[in-house]
Amino acid sequence: MSIEVEKAQILLKLIRKNNWNNRYDRLEHFKRFQDLKEIVKELSKTGWLIVHKKPNYIGIAANTKYKKEIKDFIEDKLPYVKGMVE
Repeated sequence: MSIEVEKAQILLKLIRKNNWNNRYDRLEHFKRFQDLKEIVKELSKTGWLIVHKKPNYIGIAANTKYKKEIKDFIEDKLPYVKGMVE
């Protein structure tokens, strides 16, 4: 599976759980993704992902500033969810 597809799957999971801005999900819930650290680093560099560093865990959330770009990216990489991404 390509890293781009995994990025889209992570973003889709966050959006489905309504994890935007300050509503985040723990990074440990995404451990099934092989390149997780690299993906988080790349997506936070682009600004699409907000990383919340807490004393006992790290949380991640999608950035609402890039809502349209994130949705377009997900629909491009995962065509089977087209129209389902809110």
